[in-house]
Amino acid sequence: MKLGQRVDAAVRGQFGRPAGFWGRGAGLLMAHRSSNRRRNAWAVSLLDVRPVDRVLEIGFGPGLAIRELARLATEGYVCGIDHSELMLRRAKRLNAESLRRGVVDLRLGSVEDLPAFDQPFDKILAVNAMMFWQEPVARLGNLRRLLRSGGLIAVAHQPRGPGASDETSAAKGREIESALAQAGFSELRLEAIALKPAVVCALGMKPGDA
Repeated sequence: MKLGQRVDAAVRGQFGRPAGFWGRGAGLLMAHRSSNRRRNAWAVSLLDVRPVDRVLEIGFGPGLAIRELARLATEGYVCGIDHSELMLRRAKRLNAESLRRGVVDLRLGSVEDLPAFDQPFDKILAVNAMMFWQEPVARLGNLRRLLRSGGLIAVAHQPRGPGASDETSAAKGREIESALAQAGFSELRLEAIALKPAVVCALGMKPGDA
């Protein structure tokens, strides 16, 4: 394997939980790649966030979507959970002003061990995070319990690496949509945006009696 390929493989291997030197490289890539910025802004737009909404993001990475959510939920509460200390530090720098204002709350943690919250959320977002979850249907079920009745979840995915294509995006979208159904969400829909490769986002609502 050539040096460039080894470097690329080392950086890509850090996307699950960035740490150390190669993790900083992965963080820079996530923060500055234009398609990542467009992907996050688009996923946020699908949630129709209102000024007073309470929003939770799982796996916030460098904090791009958190920044967009805070811009919309100006009188609400935006909480982010990520299991990478490196990403937590980077996201805090990017969202320093919103943290000072108390709109944003960033925590070290994981979807496998969610903290307790005193109020339910109106919206939940996960972008390129579910692929790292163990037992994703169970994890989605736990997230459903954090939503208010009628609350909305958006789970977005853009495949990366060798073999990534619009077809693999579409297949992953159907897989996420099925997982949401199994986890008890209703009014499911699947959206896509034509990046390279395409980004898919499955959305579901918490039923009123769930």
